[in-house]
Amino acid sequence: MGKGCLGLVIHSVYSARLTSIAAEVMKKVEATSFVTSYIEAWNEQDASSVTEHLCPNGHYIDEVFQQQISRESLFEELVDYFQSDHYFYEVTGDILTNGKTIAFQYCAKPMAPDSRTAIWHGAEFITLRGNSALEIRDYYQARVSLPRSQRGDDVARYVKSGLREETMAQLLEALERLMVERQLYLDPELSLPKLADYLDTTVNYVSQTINAGLQTTFFDYINKKRVDAAIRLMQSDTSSREAILDIALEVGFNSTSTFYNAFRKVTGQTPGAYRQRMLSKPERLRAL
Repeated sequence: MGKGCLGLVIHSVYSARLTSIAAEVMKKVEATSFVTSYIEAWNEQDASSVTEHLCPNGHYIDEVFQQQISRESLFEELVDYFQSDHYFYEVTGDILTNGKTIAFQYCAKPMAPDSRTAIWHGAEFITLRGNSALEIRDYYQARVSLPRSQRGDDVARYVKSGLREETMAQLLEALERLMVERQLYLDPELSLPKLADYLDTTVNYVSQTINAGLQTTFFDYINKKRVDAAIRLMQSDTSSREAILDIALEVGFNSTSTFYNAFRKVTGQTPGAYRQRMLSKPERLRAL
């Protein structure tokens, strides 16, 4: 074989190898993006966004209780589930994929500082159809209730401490200052642990402060800030030229579905209907 032919063979093999590596990298990126969006939807307690990861005829399979749940039924169950259970979900370890399936492990941490439920772990195996899931199989540990004596010294001290109201007041003041001065709610990656780092305190303390001090959840609190920011944009002269998605992304939402759900929860109407109503008002009234 001549040197020219050998060079062509080497080039062909090298190109094929690069193409294969690029394809594997793309599969990994797409799988990571899917799982990140999926877990985020759980953490935002957004039943609609969770179920949107399933294709129309897809199913969620609870392997512990041996239940196969349709997309429509899953939405209804999640709405009820999110009313009472408040966990923060995190992916643990690598996200594995071959392009057709995804596998990952996760842990769920109770956000309430006086929760009797321990951290629990699970794993999900997802069969893909295009960019959606045809099947999501969930394997997880049964949740274990902890005796009060085993819940952690920091939690016990916080619950029993005479400084509880003072600590909460200080955290509320610092929280609002961060929202005003640094507008943390505009960060689409803002999470409860990240906010706790900003406040130099624990996740439990922040969760308790928001729940008890503001009578709301972390996600509702942040989404309310984002909706308020969106409303200010809609009331500006330039907002009529911005698409709804652009406004949603600008104020910290990652998807239009999450934005629509949060906006409707705060205002009782869709962003489009609200903006149309604002634009139909005389300019002097919009400025009020």
